[in-house]
Amino acid sequence: MISQKLLIADDDNEIRELLEFDLSHSGYMVDSAKDGEEALQKALTGNYDLILLDVMMPKINGFDVCKKIRSAKPEIPILMLTAKGTITDKTQGFNSGADDYIVKPFDIQEVLLRVRALVRRSPNIKTQSTGEILKAGDIELFPDTLETEIKGKSIKLTPTEFEILYCLLQHFNNSVTLAILLNEVWGYNSDDDVRMLRVHVGGLRQKIEQNPKIPEYLHTVTNVGYKLTPFGDEQD
Repeated sequence: MISQKLLIADDDNEIRELLEFDLSHSGYMVDSAKDGEEALQKALTGNYDLILLDVMMPKINGFDVCKKIRSAKPEIPILMLTAKGTITDKTQGFNSGADDYIVKPFDIQEVLLRVRALVRRSPNIKTQSTGEILKAGDIELFPDTLETEIKGKSIKLTPTEFEILYCLLQHFNNSVTLAILLNEVWGYNSDDDVRMLRVHVGGLRQKIEQNPKIPEYLHTVTNVGYKLTPFGDEQD
């Protein structure tokens, strides 16, 4: 099996070297960047399965780097590692395109857990699949390209958006709890990350719904979670 390649971007030498050591000893190939400009250049020209991205970096901050990477390469999973841990900061990170977010100081075992959960969404991993196509109602999913097609319209998704839609499609027309979504998409269940899930669902709605405020497909189930109606036969 080919080792997955990660890019670690952090201007703190001690943190960067710690991550390099632990991730390389966990079987990953590791590259690194010391500032936002170097991180962006490497991300856009290299071939990575996951990017670990600090926020407070010289030259270009992590939020702006994340936006630029997401715009150019929407399929690459991005994990933000930062000391900026308020709800506002986390929301800004997810709105910038991050798939997950860990606040410093962190437990390296938690980082490894999140890396394992995210790296399986890499486009390099997807291309090893059997070319499976999933379809229900108006919605068709293409795992190899992280795309969905709705009524003939092709839509490119981020890795996390794809995983959420995939999970909901497995249970279509049934309510899926927040706990199940967090576990199936991120590989763990934490009440602290419900807001993260809601931000990603909001981004997904912006892409697949004609009017995100009146969704046809992706519905909120109060006090439970979400439900996908792929035939678009319900209204909130």
